Amino acid sequence: MKKALITGITGQDGSYLAELLLEKGYEVHGIVRRVAIEDPEHRLWRIKHILKDLRLQAASLESFPSIYKTVRTVQPDECYHLAAQSFVSYSFEDEFSTLNTNINGTHHVLSALRDASPRTRFYFAASSEMFGKVEEVPQTETTRFHPRSAYGISKVAGFDLTRNYREAYGLHASSGILYNHESPRRGFEFVTRKITSRISRIKRGLDKEIRLGNLDAKRDWGHAREYVRAMWLMLQQDQPDDYVISTGETHSVREFLELAFRHAGLEPGKYLKIDPALMRPAEVDLLIGDASKARKKLKWKNEISFEGLVKEMVENDLEAAPR
Repeated sequence: MKKALITGITGQDGSYLAELLLEKGYEVHGIVRRVAIEDPEHRLWRIKHILKDLRLQAASLESFPSIYKTVRTVQPDECYHLAAQSFVSYSFEDEFSTLNTNINGTHHVLSALRDASPRTRFYFAASSEMFGKVEEVPQTETTRFHPRSAYGISKVAGFDLTRNYREAYGLHASSGILYNHESPRRGFEFVTRKITSRISRIKRGLDKEIRLGNLDAKRDWGHAREYVRAMWLMLQQDQPDDYVISTGETHSVREFLELAFRHAGLEPGKYLKIDPALMRPAEVDLLIGDASKARKKLKWKNEISFEGLVKEMVENDLEAAPR
C-alpha cells in the first residue's frame, strides 16, 4: 500500500486530494496543527467525513524539527505540499508572515525529505499568481514570472526551491502551476465563495447587500476536484516536471457575480456595492493558462464548465444557509 503525506489536508485542495488518494487505496497521512486536532468541529470540517480513514500528524510548517520527525516516521511514497497562507489580499496586509510561512515551510519540507526520505516523490502547489503582470497571453510553463503580491513572490521562491532540489539533489520534485480553482469547500474569504455565500444569505433574507472590489479582474477558473487529480498524475510520471493546470477560459468577477445571482433568481443591481477598500494595491488583471503540456503528457483535462462550477457553489450555499 502506498503512503501519502499531505500538508494542508484540512483545506479545499487537501480534502479533495485525500478523498482521491483513499479511493486509490493509499494510506493517507495529513500534517495539521495540534490545535486543529483539539478542535475538529471547526478546523477539520472539510475532512470530517473521512477522518476515520486518515492518519493525522501534529506538526507545524514553521517548525523544522516537527516536519523532519513526521517525514522520518511516515516515510511517504508521495508528499503533496499544499499548505500556505494563500489569501492574496491578506498578503498585502501582512507580507512578513506570508513570506515566512510560505517560503520557509516549503524549504522545511524539501530539506526534511532530502535528509530523511529521499525516495519520496514531492509535489509543490505553485500558483498562476506567480505570473502577475503577464507578458503573454495565455501563459505557459516558460512564461516569465512577474508577481504582484507577497503571496505571488512566495510562490515563485517555492517554485525555485522545488526546481533546485530536483536539479541539485535528484529529488522527484514537481510543481503544479494551478490557476484559480474553486468549489463549495472554498474559504469564505475568497471572492467566489464570498459571492455565493452572501447571495444565499440575501436569498434567505439574512443580508441586504454584497460588497466587492474590482469586478473587471479576469481569471481562469476551474474546479478543485479536477485539479487535485492533476497533482496525483504528476507524481505518477517517471520524470519530475512542472505543469500549468488551467481551463484555458477566462471570466471576470462580474461574470461570476451575475451568473451566481441569476442562478439564485436575484438581480445583482439591487444588492451590489463597490467598496474601494477592497481593491488590491497592485491588481493582476488577466490570467489565462495554456495546459497543453498537461493534456499531452499527463492525459489530464477539465470537464466541469464555468457555469457548472458556479451552479454547484450557489446550490451548496443555498442549501447550507439558515432558513
